[in-house]
Amino acid sequence: MDAALELDQTLRAQGHRSTRPRRAVWRVLAGADAHLTVEQIAQAVREAGEDVDLASIYRALALFAELDLARETHLGGQEAARWERAHPDEHFHVVCGVCGDVDHHVGSLVAQIYEHLDEGHGFEVHDVDLVVTGRCATCRGSVA
Repeated sequence: MDAALELDQTLRAQGHRSTRPRRAVWRVLAGADAHLTVEQIAQAVREAGEDVDLASIYRALALFAELDLARETHLGGQEAARWERAHPDEHFHVVCGVCGDVDHHVGSLVAQIYEHLDEGHGFEVHDVDLVVTGRCATCRGSVA
């Protein structure tokens, strides 16, 4: 399904309007191949010729998160939060501390965390945002 159509249908089904600022922000998120800060989203929206203020971008992102269309992730340290389209929890983030590259990895680890906390501790998990930091293969090979 087309990303814009998906957004329109989801917003309307949840009683929200599909506004120009929301569509502009969604086009950036849907087309991104990276995890973007709010400032990067704002810049991409401007570069696309849209005049959307920062407050509208923050409101759109908050709504997308509420509707499980987007995720806000803190990738460590003092870095700004980054945004991406929502993905299943079995994906986790691997962040290179040298070049800043962020990659998704899929595995059973997150499912094991859910199971461990639920069965072992009676804790009902709503979501898991796992971030692993280190050095990517390229940076690992270039550092002596």
